[in-house]
Amino acid sequence: MLKLYFAPGTCALASHIALAEAGAPYTTEKLDFKINQQNSPEYLKINPKGRVPTLVTERGVLTETPAMLAYIAQTYPQAKLAPLDDAFEFAKLQSFNSYLCSTVHICHAHKMRGARWATQETSFADMKAMIPKTMGACFNLIERDMLKGPWVMGENYSVGDAYLYTLTLWLDGDGVDIATLPKVKAHRAAMESRPAVQKVLAEQKA
Repeated sequence: MLKLYFAPGTCALASHIALAEAGAPYTTEKLDFKINQQNSPEYLKINPKGRVPTLVTERGVLTETPAMLAYIAQTYPQAKLAPLDDAFEFAKLQSFNSYLCSTVHICHAHKMRGARWATQETSFADMKAMIPKTMGACFNLIERDMLKGPWVMGENYSVGDAYLYTLTLWLDGDGVDIATLPKVKAHRAAMESRPAVQKVLAEQKA
């Protein structure tokens, strides 16, 4: 039985959706960031990074969303959540997920995690002011060059769709109008029509 540690509103939603789409047996534990539960001694024993998501497997602990998504897709190949029989296509999926992790998520984090990069209040203000521009640029690139449609990889749904959907939920708060991104907007709507996504959203609210 897999166990996913998550917090609502975080990138952990992507792995949660992937688990549901895969039909994997799993349990979840919600962390409360308001009381800094991610840095509690108990949680740091599981994930010393003090972040979510964390996936506990029979073989050990996994962190970092791209790694967890690849693990889920490879562990449950019958769900067809990645092009596992095509090394090049799988690498393209990994490239997309890596961009979301290493670029898009980092841009978003400058809004409320500025202390990771600076100490001056004026620096924090500058970072926050840039969010609409930097996140807008990221999603314009996704809209124009990366989202094939209707899914990330074209006609075939993949774990990349769970990840992209998760990050689109941050756009309103980041000052980016999704109406200017018609393919991304259509993708979000398509995701929210999927039973697994509806199930996970309900679980995260519980």
